[in-house]
Amino acid sequence: MGIGVLLGRFIVPSRFKRALELAQTVCTGLLILTMGISLGHDDSLLASVGTLGIQGLLFCLLPTGCSIACVYVLTERLMPGARTESDAGARAERHTLAREADGEADARSNASAGKGSASPLKLLVAAFAEPLVIVAFVALAMGVAAGIWCRGVAAFDALVAASDAILYLLMALVGMSVGAHRGLLASIRRDHVKTLVIPLGVMAGSLVGGAVASLICGFTVRSGMAVASGLGWYSLAGVTIEGMAGAQLGTVAFLSSLMRELFSFFLIPLIARHLNYYACIAAAGATSEDTTLPMMIRYTDERCVVFSLVNGIICSTFVPILITVLLA
Repeated sequence: MGIGVLLGRFIVPSRFKRALELAQTVCTGLLILTMGISLGHDDSLLASVGTLGIQGLLFCLLPTGCSIACVYVLTERLMPGARTESDAGARAERHTLAREADGEADARSNASAGKGSASPLKLLVAAFAEPLVIVAFVALAMGVAAGIWCRGVAAFDALVAASDAILYLLMALVGMSVGAHRGLLASIRRDHVKTLVIPLGVMAGSLVGGAVASLICGFTVRSGMAVASGLGWYSLAGVTIEGMAGAQLGTVAFLSSLMRELFSFFLIPLIARHLNYYACIAAAGATSEDTTLPMMIRYTDERCVVFSLVNGIICSTFVPILITVLLA
């Protein structure tokens, strides 16, 4: 990942942004496919898929809730001026930001501008229309099917054996995307310690929630905290934890992080209205820089979007570190 950051900062041109995103999507799909194959190979795991789903839900709700509470308390005390949906002028700022934002997030936010509050159905459609979400579901289903009905096929066995190499490639690609954020250092210099308040709150709250969920589900505290350390990055969390602690824990990590990303589409509008803008970032976790960024643009203001980008980058950087430390 460090090599990727250097390449993205000094070598890879910014015009390759789309190519990097496509390569990351391909690697993510392959990793989830390998996890599905491993899941399909294990008959005992398939028999307990309902239990795994409930455990994944607990490891989604508790870490997410603790993250939101932690970030809300910290920002109310350390970052005065955090606004809510009802504050005057907030809507005008969002519309200005939507006009000025570039890339895919701009197009998506402009498409939704002026339509009023999104209905639950629209939010549900938006969540499941995300390319990575579609890739995740399709790849997992294909992997499970291959694991059940195509056991012993050399190509699938070779793909599972190459999962570590694919994971390292994904980390390098993510590093390139991080290095390509030219305004990141300027933002950190401008806001200093405040830049770290939100990601620290997100990670601390997630770890506390993971510890509580582990006691309910019967896992060790360190295993539960490792699952919660996925912070919404389901592809990396699922495959990494599977390789270090087995398919059961890896599947729970995958499901919990995937649910966290999906639920954040519904939580962001509610949190923006009833808590403060910065707490919206806590719900998204590591996804606040990419898949959930259009929601941040629509329901918060420009300053919060900057913090959202920084939070996503920092959380994404720490996901593999936290998992490795906790499961080492």
